Amino acid sequence: MGIAVGGADLLSEKASMMRESLQKSQTITDNVVTILGSFDHRLSALETAMRPTQIRTHSIRKAHENIDKTLKAAEGILAHFDQYRQAEAKILKGPHEDLENYLDAIEKLRSNIQFFGSKKGFKSGDGIVFHANNLLAKAISKLEDEFKQLLSSYSKPVEPERLFDCLPNSMRPSSGSPSQEGDPTAKNPSSNHHSDSHNNNNADAVVYTPPALIPPRILPLLHDLAQQMIEAGHRQQLLKIYRDARSNVLEESLQKLGVEKLNKDDVQKLQWEILEAKIGNWIHFMRIAVKLLFAGERKVCDQIFEGFDSLSEQCFAEVTTNSVTMLLSFGEAIAKSKRSPEKLFVLLDMYEIMQELHSEIETLFKGKACTEIREAAMSLTKRLAQTAQETFGDFEEAVEKDATKTAVTDGTVHPLTSYVINYVKFLFDYRSTLKQLFQEFEGGDDSSQLASVTMRIMQALQTNLDGKSKQYRDPALTHLFLMNNIHYIVRSVRRSEAKDLLGDDWVQRHRRIVQQHANQYKRNAWAKILQCLSIQGLTSSGGGSSTAGGDGAAGSSSGASRALVKDRFKTFNVMFEELHQKQSQWTVPDTELRESLRLAVAEVLLPAYRSFVKRFGPLVESGKTPQKYIKYTAEDLDRMLGEFFEGKNMNEMKR
Repeated sequence: MGIAVGGADLLSEKASMMRESLQKSQTITDNVVTILGSFDHRLSALETAMRPTQIRTHSIRKAHENIDKTLKAAEGILAHFDQYRQAEAKILKGPHEDLENYLDAIEKLRSNIQFFGSKKGFKSGDGIVFHANNLLAKAISKLEDEFKQLLSSYSKPVEPERLFDCLPNSMRPSSGSPSQEGDPTAKNPSSNHHSDSHNNNNADAVVYTPPALIPPRILPLLHDLAQQMIEAGHRQQLLKIYRDARSNVLEESLQKLGVEKLNKDDVQKLQWEILEAKIGNWIHFMRIAVKLLFAGERKVCDQIFEGFDSLSEQCFAEVTTNSVTMLLSFGEAIAKSKRSPEKLFVLLDMYEIMQELHSEIETLFKGKACTEIREAAMSLTKRLAQTAQETFGDFEEAVEKDATKTAVTDGTVHPLTSYVINYVKFLFDYRSTLKQLFQEFEGGDDSSQLASVTMRIMQALQTNLDGKSKQYRDPALTHLFLMNNIHYIVRSVRRSEAKDLLGDDWVQRHRRIVQQHANQYKRNAWAKILQCLSIQGLTSSGGGSSTAGGDGAAGSSSGASRALVKDRFKTFNVMFEELHQKQSQWTVPDTELRESLRLAVAEVLLPAYRSFVKRFGPLVESGKTPQKYIKYTAEDLDRMLGEFFEGKNMNEMKR
């Protein structure tokens, strides 16, 4: 019990102590709160007192920042002023001594103009921009002079020898004489061109190397000058300077090569041989101009005006227009001149070169600025094709209506025949070209059209030959003439590409015609003389075969009149001598045909003569001077037949 009371007192004492501690803590807390409240009041008062100082400090800081900015702006302005003075000094010296630094000065001057132009609040800015623009104008003017001087000093006509060195070896002339400059062989230029174009048909094997018309080291300088002028808005001045410098140089290069300005009237006055040579030269000039000169000029334009395609195309068009016109005008003059058969092949040659150059012309003369040049080239190509087509038609008509009075008294091949056949042979050298012509004007299969045209020409020739054959009074010579000419046609066809086109049926049909004329010749030439060797009218029976070679006539001369037999021998001798004299002057130019015809005559004449002599010779031999009647042996006749168709004149026969 006592223990419990003691514990309660202790607990009460501790609780009392805790209350006292709590009261003290509360008092301390209240004191601290009061102190802190006093601090807050003081701090607010301090902040109020410090605010003006803070504002002044911020203003000072801003002022410093503004001063820094102003100083930097002033430094920039001063730097641009310095650049301006430096640029001005370089520009006043001119570009000739140091073009690179001169161009750099122009760039800096432009930068200054842009800088001061953007400083709207800078009082002196407008004045500086005004003076800088004036200085820039003077600088660009000097650049123009430098561009003109530099371009002119390196723009020289290209010598022909230099151009020839750029050609493939097969096309280089062997001589540099003016008359041969465009034509390596100076003989038959048109056919030479055709041979060249076919020999060099493989484009991969033919290399053309355009000459450097301006040294490569100069082109970058010209490009930089041109760029500055373009940026200054001087495109038209640049175009004029370039055109004036380069256009004349190209024309002079062509004139040195041998290109002439000829119109239709000039062409009409020229003799054919001279005109043909000029056409051959023109073909080579076209190839040189397009593949070398114009290609070289295109490179120059592209490099100087790199990045300015429309200006490059315009400059190229204006520089080349006169040169192209000079070349194409000759082609137009030929195409418009009076048509004649001999012009067909040169027209085809000219058409070929225009076709060959077509893709390159389209590539070189690209763009709107060159439209007229491309159209002019295409127009010439079409006109040449049309004129060739019309000339083709004229030739067919001319062959049929040819009325030349060329005398072919010996029945040989007529000049018209050999001319037409050679013409047709040449046509086959132009098969690919004719294919293009036929496709352009008629369409369809080119082989059948060429075959049709060839057949029509051959038929026109035969029609004409039939008319010419009627000029002969001797029917035998008429048929000999037709035999010779048609045989020549057939033989020529068989040895050429025309055989594949005309076909075996055509060849066989005309070989039969040759044989028919040979038979007609024998009938007309030898029927009468063979009649002299007939037993008809010599014997009392009057029967048997019509010639002495008949079976019923062998071995007997009974009933025959010696006078009639003598008269027959005498008539035979006269007729054979006349035939020998006349037909030894006739000609069968083909050896095989000549021998064949002699053999055919001998196979008929000699057996009949031998039989007649054998049967009726004794009647004459028993009388006086038998050699007066039996003048020839069969061997003599055979030998004399060997002199037929040799085309001998009278003087040769009298020797």
